[in-house]
Amino acid sequence: ISVYALLALGNAAFAAVRDIAGRKVSAEVPGMIVAISAVLVVLVGSGAAHLVSEQWMMPEGRHLLLIAGAGLFLIFGHFFIFMAYRVGPTSAVAPFYYCFTVWAVISGLLVFGQFPNALAVCGILLVMVSGLVIVSLDERKRRLAMVA
Repeated sequence: ISVYALLALGNAAFAAVRDIAGRKVSAEVPGMIVAISAVLVVLVGSGAAHLVSEQWMMPEGRHLLLIAGAGLFLIFGHFFIFMAYRVGPTSAVAPFYYCFTVWAVISGLLVFGQFPNALAVCGILLVMVSGLVIVSLDERKRRLAMVA
């Protein structure tokens, strides 16, 4: 198994833990504290992953600004997803997660001029369809429980 496959698997596992733990956080804890905590975990994790495969190079000033901007977007992304999970049912919030995949493909096209290969497209579709099936089954179960 590739180191990169293990990193992707670890990323998925930590994202799931983050979402499950986020549902258990007390309403008294400010959402921004949770978001910044999540981003700090991402920072430590990506730093450790970077050591596995790359050699450190100090970014130039403009790159540091881009990294800081990406960090702000990451914080606000975590904040809004966390707040959505806090106030809405998972079945209503989860489908929006699949927008990330669409935006990742669009960003890959615009920034890098790359489109996912056939295997990646199959994987993306598998993940998206399975997630949507789970959400629809959850919604169906919820509706049946309301009727009963």
